[in-house]
Amino acid sequence: MSTSPTNYPEYRSGIGFDSHPLSDGRRLVLGGVEIPHNRGLSGHSDGDVLVHAVMDALLGAANLGDKGVHFPSSDDQYKDISSLILLERVGVLITEAGWRLSNVDATILAQNPKLSLFNTDMRNNMAASLAVNPGRVSVKVTTTDYLGFVGREEGIAAIAVVSLVSVDSKSSV
Repeated sequence: MSTSPTNYPEYRSGIGFDSHPLSDGRRLVLGGVEIPHNRGLSGHSDGDVLVHAVMDALLGAANLGDKGVHFPSSDDQYKDISSLILLERVGVLITEAGWRLSNVDATILAQNPKLSLFNTDMRNNMAASLAVNPGRVSVKVTTTDYLGFVGREEGIAAIAVVSLVSVDSKSSV
């Protein structure tokens, strides 16, 4: 990575989205936190849509593909794996590519259960997996006011935006 002629650091932004249906017989895991609920998110891994959205945002910002390229659902080694482990691996890929995380801003869309009590734990888990201060990770929750698959409580979705800064930057950003 190189800085611009004016010696400003290079920045990149990425956006990620994920959604999974709710199903019986699964744990509900968001941001690595097991949430008490009568249904969980289906998926090959733990179905953690929040972490999946963050991973795709990070990989996209660094131009490294998407989570399916790195962790295909056809590979049994990822069956029921904690998405926090995969997020840690993405953090390593980002670092190896010459980037460091500036910040993550993520929103979970869920009609139920109410999730705001778990925000701090979700932030802390993702920050630990990415080896950054929790102040660099924001997690918000909202409903869709009963609209769509989220409003009908058929599934949960998440969207994330990240900013990366080049490691070789001379700036103290």
